[in-house]
Amino acid sequence: MLQLVGPGLPVCTAQQTSEDDHGLIIFEVGAAGEASLRHGGANFGPNLAAEITPIEDWLEIEAGASALAPTGHSEFSEDIVFKKPFRLTATAELMIGLGPFVSHTASGPEAGSSHGLEIAFDFMFWSHRSRGWYLEPSWSRTARTGEQAIGLTAGYLIGWH
Repeated sequence: MLQLVGPGLPVCTAQQTSEDDHGLIIFEVGAAGEASLRHGGANFGPNLAAEITPIEDWLEIEAGASALAPTGHSEFSEDIVFKKPFRLTATAELMIGLGPFVSHTASGPEAGSSHGLEIAFDFMFWSHRSRGWYLEPSWSRTARTGEQAIGLTAGYLIGWH
């Protein structure tokens, strides 16, 4: 960009762009798995999430939903995670996050709704400016029962401008 500064003196400046500019909204499409630390057993299913960056390099907010299929019943959960991003390389970043979740179980001994807290470590790898993949290990604790679980979500990233 060429700017005129002072009495007719041209100055060349570079237009500043963010290295984190993968899109206004980042969509995550993938698969989720969760294992109870108390009861054992694993649940798997699809996961969808959307992420925005209200404060560059300081805060990213992700809202997601998973439909897991434990033995004998179905579970649908939603979460919102507040994350602090850390750039590892030009194409890789780590985000550490914390946030609430709500889970709805359709039938079985755990039928009903519950809520709790989740801690997540989100690794994002960008193969292109607006496309990449992610791996997100997590730990959660349900408030009602004290149940603890570890989870892993992985999939494809799509930045939308």
